[in-house]
Amino acid sequence: MTTSPARPVWTAVLCWLTVLLEGYDLVALGATIPTLLKSGYLGFTAAGATAVATVSLVGVAVGAACLGPLTDRFGRRVMLIGSVLLFSLFTLLTPIAPNVATFGVFRFVAGLGLGACMPVALTVMSENLPARRRASASTFTMTGYHVGAVLTSILALSAKEDWHVLFYGGGIVGLLAVPLMWWKLPESAAYLAAREDDAERVGLRDLLGARFRRISIAVWTGSFMGLLLVYGLNTWLPQLMRTAGYPISTSITLLLVLNIGAVLGLVLAGTIADRFGIRPIARIWFGAGAVLLAALSLRIGNAFVLNAVVLLTGVFVFSAQVLIYGYVAQAFPARARGTALGLTSAVGRLGSILGPFVTGALVTAGVAYPWGFYFFAVVAAFGLVAVLMLRGEAREPSRLTPASAG
Repeated sequence: MTTSPARPVWTAVLCWLTVLLEGYDLVALGATIPTLLKSGYLGFTAAGATAVATVSLVGVAVGAACLGPLTDRFGRRVMLIGSVLLFSLFTLLTPIAPNVATFGVFRFVAGLGLGACMPVALTVMSENLPARRRASASTFTMTGYHVGAVLTSILALSAKEDWHVLFYGGGIVGLLAVPLMWWKLPESAAYLAAREDDAERVGLRDLLGARFRRISIAVWTGSFMGLLLVYGLNTWLPQLMRTAGYPISTSITLLLVLNIGAVLGLVLAGTIADRFGIRPIARIWFGAGAVLLAALSLRIGNAFVLNAVVLLTGVFVFSAQVLIYGYVAQAFPARARGTALGLTSAVGRLGSILGPFVTGALVTAGVAYPWGFYFFAVVAAFGLVAVLMLRGEAREPSRLTPASAG
């Protein structure tokens, strides 16, 4: 990688923009669902919306699992650019789908591209900062996800019934980013160095070997629980609040508040975790998230209190999961980092599939409120248990070595 100071800046900006696209895309679907159900567009029902949300996330999971190892083999740059291109093209096609089934297929293929975006972007960012700053590298990059979610929420409030604008906007921005990435995004220096070092090679099976088994199981479990919360809340929060009796405008506004809290939480969590260690801060974040999600099961009549609780929920719940990525980035050697992050993300995507599916089933059954929030609170508690499994050595990133990670 060139030593020009402009290159790391462009790397950070482009990785952040890539993650922004995923946050934008997720909330685009979540904010669209109430309108699709209300209008009956293409014959959408609650069951159909649940199926589309699920198949979209299946695509993301498959993309993360398959493209992560390819990133370690062929490089970060080409995989990231190709993934953004695939996602953008099929996002543009989504609004012109002639039926619900085709709508789902387009969402699945877009998800394949989207699945690689976040783990590859996090890998690149972690390799462009010192090890002692890898928690903030992950959390800073992931602020893009929630900025994207905030932008979509604002656009959804403005677009109202014209939901097509949300998908056209995401696809166009992604296509515009592709040539900029080709021009400005360099290959990771850590990847280039690791490619020449055969002694550092770690295969897929090694992640479940004696060296890495404990950490792999712990981070996969934490990622599963964390992404279940992120996707479940971002996909169904507006409908959950509608079920609780809040107006639709208030429900979408709360989605905006939730993601503003997420951005604040990411900045705070990364800064604190770099100082005190990822593991203890992740414990606090998952524990606080469980308490706040349980509190949302109560009907809150005061608007200020309601917004404050939702804001704090965003602060703790969404950044808890990102701290898992920071732990993975510092615990695995560079030659296996893309694979480790890709698989951590892929297992997490299984949670992201289960979250909207279970919540959608609760909505269909008419018991989403308050049982949806009870369910989310229990999931956060399981995330806390996963973090407790992590080795204490991760509290000192600068001293962590691949040998000590397992």
